[in-house]
Amino acid sequence: MTDHIYWKNGVLYLLDQRELPFRKTYVKCRTAGDVITAINNMTVRGAPLLGIVAAYGMVLGAKEVMAAKRSVRRADIARIAKKLGATRPTAVNLFWALKRMMEAFEGHAGDTDIVEDMLGEALAIHVEDIENNRMLSLYGAEIIDKGDTIMTHCNAGALATGGYGTALGVMRAAHEAGKKIKVIATETRPYMQGSRLTVWELMQEGIPVELVPENHAGLLCSRGVVNKIITGADRIAANGDTANKIGTFMIALAADAHKIPFYIAAPVSTFDKAVEDGGRIEIEERSAREVKYLDDRLLTVRDAKARYFGFDVTPSRYISGFITEKGIIKRPFAKYIRML
Repeated sequence: MTDHIYWKNGVLYLLDQRELPFRKTYVKCRTAGDVITAINNMTVRGAPLLGIVAAYGMVLGAKEVMAAKRSVRRADIARIAKKLGATRPTAVNLFWALKRMMEAFEGHAGDTDIVEDMLGEALAIHVEDIENNRMLSLYGAEIIDKGDTIMTHCNAGALATGGYGTALGVMRAAHEAGKKIKVIATETRPYMQGSRLTVWELMQEGIPVELVPENHAGLLCSRGVVNKIITGADRIAANGDTANKIGTFMIALAADAHKIPFYIAAPVSTFDKAVEDGGRIEIEERSAREVKYLDDRLLTVRDAKARYFGFDVTPSRYISGFITEKGIIKRPFAKYIRML
């Protein structure tokens, strides 16, 4: 799947993931502000995809400045990058892409076609992500045994990336290799990315999938139903501690208790060597409304207090390995992450 994000005639088209799997509609982004809104309201999500979308957002911002001033200064680009970076603080791919777009601007500063130069860089980031996903998926498929049942949490498929996917990409590659796998997908409350997106993606590929609430992880692991667990990641610290969708740590604990391999599938751009350990990863806290309401339907007492953290951190000691486009990283994680 690659039609969930594309650029056409100066407009960025984003498949509205809030409407899936029931409706396939697109949001048109003509300004950097449109991109910021799309990220904030969850039209798009997934760490690699956020980086790609932000890169295109930089192009749209530069285009706006050019139309107003006929020239783009570094201060203009830095201002746009700061606004885009404020949208989702946990996903490091977002900041990686913004940094790369800043460097692209600086490398072409003064060019009359600076917007086209930046668009070229955004397109390169997009294409490279798809290629990296395919490569890491091939590496990951090697650790999958024939007949495995694999549990995953949230959505780390094509919809969360430029295309093909990370955790789901591994499962897709294993399926294409004829390994006859089965997938257990958690609902992933409160946005239900597992039930709405992961199940839909896997069914599109003909991969057998079963949906469960995430609070079933312990029971299913204890009964020996699950052979391996693979999730994506939003930021990986220098020691291997990993931030991913809230609930991942709980599942990792169940895996550890029952000696089930727990892998993280993520491109190299998700590793943040500037962050020493998971305790230093900023965790996004979202609106309590997202817990208290389902769409516009109130689920609890109107005045009830609620909290919703978008992510949690799984300590590296619970992780069996990292599946990347450079290969599978095993222990000692800090040593091999430095080598990246």
